[in-house]
Amino acid sequence: MYEDLIGLDSGIEELFVDPDPDNAREYFRGKSRALSNKVTTVEQAVSVLIHDGDYIAVGGFGHVRIPTAVIYEIVRQKKRNLGLAGHTSIYDSDLLATAGCIDRCDISYVIGYEIRGLSASSRRAFESKAIRKTDWSNGALAWRFAAGAAGLSFLPSRHMLGTDTFKHSAAKTIVCPFTGKRFCALPALYPDVAVIHVHAADSYGNGQITEGIRISDPHLARAARKVILSTERLIPHEDIRANPQATAIPYWCVDAVVEVPYGSHPGNMPGEYWFDEDFFKMYLDCVKTEEGSRALYDEYIYGVEDFEGYLDKIGGVKKMRELRAIEKLIYADRG
Repeated sequence: MYEDLIGLDSGIEELFVDPDPDNAREYFRGKSRALSNKVTTVEQAVSVLIHDGDYIAVGGFGHVRIPTAVIYEIVRQKKRNLGLAGHTSIYDSDLLATAGCIDRCDISYVIGYEIRGLSASSRRAFESKAIRKTDWSNGALAWRFAAGAAGLSFLPSRHMLGTDTFKHSAAKTIVCPFTGKRFCALPALYPDVAVIHVHAADSYGNGQITEGIRISDPHLARAARKVILSTERLIPHEDIRANPQATAIPYWCVDAVVEVPYGSHPGNMPGEYWFDEDFFKMYLDCVKTEEGSRALYDEYIYGVEDFEGYLDKIGGVKKMRELRAIEKLIYADRG
């Protein structure tokens, strides 16, 4: 039955994260399940929970519901030698690559800003070979998080078979013990730290995503050893219990909760505020040169104390009211 299934294949690139579920379970076994207050500052969360050399993953989708405030703080604290899951990762991966924070990346979607064009600074960082990279598809990285959430070492799929994406990945082919068919084995991904932005959360870390897609964030939170949750607003635990279906991230996954209104700017927060297209245009123009990149980062990240200082720089409450009005109009049109 299996005579034709010889010479099983393997991708040629590096596997950055140990997929052994028992090693991950050893860590998870020590995590507290107590309903404890996890509210802290962005500065403290990044300082205590993210260490040089860690492998991190970022929630959200492209420029939607991204934890910008936490990413800025990672850059501001000059974390180094980080690994990154580049899953639908644009502005976040761009910031970390341009600032020299990452030295390895599982790539499925980075650098491209959709209709806005490409980031020259990210392109320079990756083309310089300063960042080791392994290729995957968006679906493959999503299923790798799902394998981690399920406590497995891999998930079988027909994904990527026969493609150069498979060749430049770290996946392997396997034989199904029931049918003898060939499948792609996607290794589980257990990040050291996940950073996720949500609409609302309580002090214990129950995080609610009330508008837009959840993408892989529920799986990511369960697969990661540590989770930093940033939120537009803190709400009482009673409100969480009254609307349990909105809770995408359970408290027992979360290690730190930080309240950061407008914390996804310049990205879109569904139901809250629209993309800041003026900022994205300015950013992409500035990073065309290394000098422009340095000047922009000095002004908007290194040159301010925190995210509130950054918001003041980009136009403050007035600007955010404008972006909120656009988002509300778009939601009204959808209705």
